[in-house]
Amino acid sequence: MLKTETNVPDAALPVAAFKAHLRMGTGFGEDTLQDAVLGSFLRAALAAIEARTGKILLEKELTLAVSELRDQSALSLTVAPVTVIADVRVVSRSGVEQIIDASRYWLERDGHNPRLRATGASLAGIETGGEMRVRFLAGYGPEWDDVPADMQQAVLMLAAHYYEYRHDTALANGCMPFGVTALIERFRCLRLGRTGARS
Repeated sequence: MLKTETNVPDAALPVAAFKAHLRMGTGFGEDTLQDAVLGSFLRAALAAIEARTGKILLEKELTLAVSELRDQSALSLTVAPVTVIADVRVVSRSGVEQIIDASRYWLERDGHNPRLRATGASLAGIETGGEMRVRFLAGYGPEWDDVPADMQQAVLMLAAHYYEYRHDTALANGCMPFGVTALIERFRCLRLGRTGARS
């Protein structure tokens, strides 16, 4: 289970860039009237692209909780890029927490699949009914300019799509325009199962 601990602040959202993308008029007394609405479409676009690519665009703190380790020596953090491991805890089924010493693990940086790796043979034991919680910082950076340019364009295009079709109930099941999918394709992680199919 992946939980978001901190949200992207409103000030980090590219509202001005989004207005320019929509070619909205400026210089009027009510320039900021739609900022909250535009911000909500930007957040929706960010969330959709992050879900599709597994990449966190604007920096935030997350906690990954797992009830078992398939590989005792490593744990995939499920999203990228990860910059800092804040702490690792093992929680017993009765709720008692134990902080794992930072010398027992290290961060394997990877553009698609960063991992928490043990410095020794294993990370830590998890009892039945308990879990391991890894708190970490992920994202390209805290500022919009830290996000790769093609991802920026994809967010603006998708947010504009949501904005333009905001009253169209036929889109309730969600869709992503071709131009957006083309821009984000190289950021998607290729996962191969038994069939070799992309997931």
